[in-house]
Amino acid sequence: MSLKQGLGIAAGVLVVDQLSKWWILEGLRLPELGRVPLVDWGVVGMDFAMVWNRGVTFGLLAGDAPWHRVMLALLALAVVGFLVRWLSRAHNRLTTVALGAVIGGAIGNVIDRLRFGAVVDFIDTWFAGWHWYVFNVADAAIVLGVLALMADALFQPKTTSKEAP
Repeated sequence: MSLKQGLGIAAGVLVVDQLSKWWILEGLRLPELGRVPLVDWGVVGMDFAMVWNRGVTFGLLAGDAPWHRVMLALLALAVVGFLVRWLSRAHNRLTTVALGAVIGGAIGNVIDRLRFGAVVDFIDTWFAGWHWYVFNVADAAIVLGVLALMADALFQPKTTSKEAP
């Protein structure tokens, strides 16, 4: 796969992420509702729950100052720059797809941060009364992309080099 294909995957993730957030805010109007139950299997379930995440992963480094969101956005864009460079050198399909997913997700969350001052999170999953952190499509793409990169690094065939006599 190529840089062009990886960036295409990033664009696809970005579009799905932004459309889902638009629907949550404008179609469903989740901020007014607060929570919408989706699946309840007794012990396991999923809801839409509106959360404005002013930090990074798991709400870390949260802050309300305008400079704060700009700094987090710039940091994320610097990471995206590094990932695009890595993508340009990707040697296999899994790495290309994974990097595309992470790039698209990161840009989706940067757009939210610059537009709203916070990231739109709305997917709440739970098990036996314990709730995971509320997340969005971009977050899911980032996590799955990172897991795929880790799997690729751990399980790719080892290359052997010939030793000099």
